[in-house]
Amino acid sequence: MKLKIIACKVLMREMYYLASRSENIIDILWLKQALHNEPDKLRRVLQDAIDSVEREEEEYDGICLGYGLCSNGIIGVRSRKTPLIIPRGHDCITLLLGSREKYQDMFKNRNGGIYWYSPGWIEHSVQPGKERYEQLYRDYAEKYGEDNAQYLMDMEQNWMKEYKHAIFIDWSQLSTEKYIEYTHECAEFLNWNSEVVPGSDSLLKAMMDGNWEQDKFLVLEPGRTVKPTYREDIIGAE
Repeated sequence: MKLKIIACKVLMREMYYLASRSENIIDILWLKQALHNEPDKLRRVLQDAIDSVEREEEEYDGICLGYGLCSNGIIGVRSRKTPLIIPRGHDCITLLLGSREKYQDMFKNRNGGIYWYSPGWIEHSVQPGKERYEQLYRDYAEKYGEDNAQYLMDMEQNWMKEYKHAIFIDWSQLSTEKYIEYTHECAEFLNWNSEVVPGSDSLLKAMMDGNWEQDKFLVLEPGRTVKPTYREDIIGAE
């Protein structure tokens, strides 16, 4: 098959690795990281990307989305002539771990929130840790003066009190030593627990290989839109 993938940049290393080994023809369009923070914007950008792909002269057997539900940012998107294939997951962490069941299991025996680290998250955004703290402090000091900078930093750090764990998702196929070390350093600075858990390529590989089992993927026919189901299957067609 010939597949077009539209995905968030945080998945670049993992998806390039899998694309190089797939028997299918894989063409990837990357969207910038952090669009999930503005779900309405993610929805517009994603729909524009789908429309752009379908205006191309090339035709594809499917358009795969390298996104989960992502703060409802994919709700309402549709294609006009090409099936959309969407993993059943809440966000990219499910895609990196390999299943929504593993994602849920990660929370069972841990008190406090989990902040996830991966090569893409580290490369495309400044993660919680010393580097982020110092960068924000400099920005606040330049904009509002030294007297106000520390107060603003205290407010900024409040949301971090909900987190207790820094967990790096490790794909054994990739070279990850420097990212693991960075995660440990961030956790030490924040006084969080630091862990490394094995990721899995099973979900993303199945998407690229065309193994779109119904319990793992929504295959959306042209003209229909994505909707949330509020059940374990997460997304459905409308």
